Amino acid sequence: MDIWALTEWDTPLKKLRQPIPTPKGTEILVRVTHAGVCHSDLHTAEGFYDMGGGKRFYVKERGIQLPVALGHEILGEVAAVGPEAGSVAIGSRHIVYPWLGCGTCGRCTQEKDNLCAAQKALGVLRNGGFAEYVVVPHPKYLVDLGDLDPSVACTYGCSGITTLSAVSKVMPLPPDEPVLLIGAGGLGLATISVLKAFGHKSIVSADISDDKLATAAAAGATKTVNTSGPSAAQDILAATNGPVIAVIDFVNNSATASMVNGLVAKGAKWVQVGVMGGSIELSLVANIFKGLTIYSNITGDLDELRSLVQLAKEGKLAPVLVQKMPWDSVNEAMDLLKAGKASGRIVLVK
Repeated sequence: MDIWALTEWDTPLKKLRQPIPTPKGTEILVRVTHAGVCHSDLHTAEGFYDMGGGKRFYVKERGIQLPVALGHEILGEVAAVGPEAGSVAIGSRHIVYPWLGCGTCGRCTQEKDNLCAAQKALGVLRNGGFAEYVVVPHPKYLVDLGDLDPSVACTYGCSGITTLSAVSKVMPLPPDEPVLLIGAGGLGLATISVLKAFGHKSIVSADISDDKLATAAAAGATKTVNTSGPSAAQDILAATNGPVIAVIDFVNNSATASMVNGLVAKGAKWVQVGVMGGSIELSLVANIFKGLTIYSNITGDLDELRSLVQLAKEGKLAPVLVQKMPWDSVNEAMDLLKAGKASGRIVLVK
């Protein structure tokens, strides 16, 4: 099989040939037809995260062995099954849950693999969607596609469940209570869709790009704020009738975190999603007096994927904007994403 593999840190992916795996035990072999491209792929390829204070976390410390095919938003059809995989139909089409854990710890037995301390995620520590075939360890990690658009549905395994998980952390809220979304890229747009599915009516999107803000408005944001200028905080407060009671930050760098810390209301919920990096100094006493809740959101769990797909099948989840590209254009797709020129989510199609 062909794989687009990371062979050296911070270099373009290379096309390699590897044997097609044979599934064993409960494993399922999935032929990839659609694969999303995510900012996390960029960070993995670059080889490190900015931890703030001049410190870096190098992803090789997670146990990543090169070469590895990136890509964790995966959709495909069953090509073969192991002898203990049960009655999974050959040719059936599924969304793949990629955030695999060890499979045996308490988190994994609760189907919260994303919180497992011994991650084995597809597209990170195992070949992912930039390979022609992926091995899924158990049928429970497959969610039936049904009649959904596969180009949209493949994004549910990362951006979809990440946004659902983030939104669940600020809920419940009155429908007219403003929710501030920082960043109008693919995740920000997906969150607008999730909030609307929950009947929320006040969604404020903030970004430094007017083009992305226009896309957010078209997707259902009720107000938009360009935060590139010196009055960003004041403009957000005006748009939200601030201070802000609920904010989800899809950038989450030193600048956005500092701004949010000055915007949040007493009793606010602040969800950090992005990994652009950096650090800020927080007053512990001030946090107590504010009654502030800060969540760090790491993707989502298996049940959240099932719930999101069900919302979509019921027609409650508006499809996110997708920019489709040929599967062999993976490096061009990564470059577009890195340059901030992607329109919504980029999906590679075989």
